[in-house]
Amino acid sequence: MSEIDPVLMQCREGIATLTLNRPAKLNALNYELIDRLLLLLDRIETDPAIRAVILTGSGERAFSAGGDIAEFSRSVAAGPDYAVRDFVRRGQALTARIEAFPKPVIAAVNGLAYGGGCEVTEAAHLAIASERAIFAKPEINLGMPPTFGGTQRLPRLAGRKRALELLLTGDPFTPERALEMGLINQIVPHDELLPAARALAQRIMRHSPLAAASILTAVTRGLNASIGEGLLIESEQFARMAPTFDLREGLDAWLARRAPSYAGAWSRAAAAE
Repeated sequence: MSEIDPVLMQCREGIATLTLNRPAKLNALNYELIDRLLLLLDRIETDPAIRAVILTGSGERAFSAGGDIAEFSRSVAAGPDYAVRDFVRRGQALTARIEAFPKPVIAAVNGLAYGGGCEVTEAAHLAIASERAIFAKPEINLGMPPTFGGTQRLPRLAGRKRALELLLTGDPFTPERALEMGLINQIVPHDELLPAARALAQRIMRHSPLAAASILTAVTRGLNASIGEGLLIESEQFARMAPTFDLREGLDAWLARRAPSYAGAWSRAAAAE
């Protein structure tokens, strides 16, 4: 690893804020940064004290300008097998990990979100953008398609024709258009970005973390299934929740008209400890 940590992590009040930390390179996603981010997500998943994740970028200019082109070009020069292994699979592993993460991941888009930076935003469960944010799918300008899932997730979010316009032109687009297409949830003044992301995380954290994980799993798996298959996934997630302390506590609290106190443990034995 380089002397400067490519991803900074700060944990406070159950929220892990992960900051892409290559401001001089507009937080470009080089291999070291992607590997570090994946490692931190592994740690966060197994830490019961962390209930939500915020992803943002360092500096005043960029969330992430996308893949590190200089590094990627060396992989391309080594041949397609190297490029697919080093760049494509690594980037797709990152966005798939974010999309399927069992704790809510909120992208706080503070500036440029181009290429891979836009794909990370697409993969995140929720996204809030600064008024200064700007988005683009510029891979076609390099003579290539997106490789971190952008040809698949953006059409699912925005619709085929709107996604193809952005993918085929490479033109940048505003946060207002990103909001209209469903790429982001909210636009806020720049200085309010991280407070807004934390406030959204805290609204989610009022509820059972097991219920949140079940919802994330059902939605992520169900999006690519038929409605019938999706309903089976939904049923499976409920069945997993049914024996937990959290569901019993939620029902008892509602009946008693009191605030619930969730344990966040899948087994009753663990909840009793």
